[in-house]
Amino acid sequence: MTLSSRRGRRIALALVAALGVFYPLLRRPILTWGATSEEAASRLPGDELLEVADGVSTRAITIDAPAASVWPWLAQMGPSPRGGAYTYDWIEKLLGLDMHSVDRVLPEFQDPQVGDMLDLGASRMRFERVEPGHVIAWRSEDGNWVWAFVLEEQDGTTRLISRNRFRQPTLAARIGMLPMEPGSLVMERRMLHGIKERAERLASEASDPT
Repeated sequence: MTLSSRRGRRIALALVAALGVFYPLLRRPILTWGATSEEAASRLPGDELLEVADGVSTRAITIDAPAASVWPWLAQMGPSPRGGAYTYDWIEKLLGLDMHSVDRVLPEFQDPQVGDMLDLGASRMRFERVEPGHVIAWRSEDGNWVWAFVLEEQDGTTRLISRNRFRQPTLAARIGMLPMEPGSLVMERRMLHGIKERAERLASEASDPT
């Protein structure tokens, strides 16, 4: 092994070691973006669908609109012809997802029912809990992923909380999930802002029909 090769190997090992030390410190804000410590630690509706999880993320945003203006965007989420995911459509397309984020309420998708199905890439999701204006939760067919949205309204504003719970059957799967977490934050942060923008606009239009 040459001197430059040994030096490169030492640098690589040092970077891996640094990542091992610092990533746990960075991971919490990645997994709890926008959420209070109480929200991140709390038991939320939908948790009962996957009691034992290898990974949990809780992300949240405050929306200056009542829950009635937020709910329609959650109800219609999903691949075309549904309303999309209100995130970066071009990235969704690279991932092979038929997502087209709409800026209007779709009346035909405003009545989701427990048992309804939708496809999110390789994951086929089933609506498991639907409480209009408050909770909508999906679970993958294999039972290893639950995604729930919870709305908490107070004084005309709404707290939108998104919680993902994952079960990874193998150690390799759990390790492989780690580098995906920052990417999931990028997409989910944009989604939450996308819902906020649409809900606040809808509330404004409702209060000023002219």
